[in-house]
Amino acid sequence: MMKHKIQAVALFCGSRRGQHPEYSEAAAQLGRILAKANIELVFGGGHIGLMGIAADAALAQGGKVTGVIPKHLRDLELAHPKLDQLILTQTMHERKAVMATRADAFVALPGGFGTCDEFFEILTWRQLNLHQKPIALLNTREFFTPMLAWLDHMVVEGFIGSVHRGLFAVANTPESLWAMLEKQESETNQTLKNC
Repeated sequence: MMKHKIQAVALFCGSRRGQHPEYSEAAAQLGRILAKANIELVFGGGHIGLMGIAADAALAQGGKVTGVIPKHLRDLELAHPKLDQLILTQTMHERKAVMATRADAFVALPGGFGTCDEFFEILTWRQLNLHQKPIALLNTREFFTPMLAWLDHMVVEGFIGSVHRGLFAVANTPESLWAMLEKQESETNQTLKNC
């Protein structure tokens, strides 16, 4: 399979800021890192929460930012007004499909149900060999640590293969996350061939 250079990263994250400033700081730093690396940020299109913070930070650094938002959320005036491109979809399902198609890698920051939905869907597609794109979690304040323990429990109980447990990277800082994505993208992926 041909390797490809990461040119766009899809960001899954909260439409809220969370209770601690570290979440906002990490989202902003990731937006700046992507912009400085000339990587397009593809996200859910909202101006609120961590997604808005990451988009604003990338835009402030001159980065390219594309939002993908369902029409009903745009109509609620949740769409970010200053993006390079805003793509309107009819449904949430279509939104996720557009983001998956446009991205070369996927990153999940802390968030709620929507973030979990997006992360697990793209991870499932990777498990099913529907894509070979890198996936990473930004574990700010160890937000995802309980979920990671749950995934380990799934392996122990025989519901996830250990090879699939390793289909995504986990980093504690935006800088280390970007380094992991670059490393993951540059390696030839052999893991699924051995399943």
